[in-house]
Amino acid sequence: MARAYTPKVLTANRLIEGDVVYLNASGEWVLFHDQAWLIEDEAVANTELAKALKLADLLVGPYLANAEMKDGTPIPTHFREEFRTKGPSNYIHGKQEAQ
Repeated sequence: MARAYTPKVLTANRLIEGDVVYLNASGEWVLFHDQAWLIEDEAVANTELAKALKLADLLVGPYLANAEMKDGTPIPTHFREEFRTKGPSNYIHGKQEAQ
């Protein structure tokens, strides 16, 4: 029996900068997970992934990652995705620098 679909966000890395990015509901690639589009329909998620896979001049490794809505904000449900939201592991770079 197939597993039931769970909500996802579409994520990838930008080709040039290497930043982790997320697709938002307006079709833009944003830097922060809390701005991502939580896609609750499996067919829509697969369509958006297919589009992202064609953006090889912009993105590297797009994929759908499990997430859930908490207090109106999509949050990752796996430690790997939580780690990716923080940017580079060196605290003085990237997203961590802004915090």
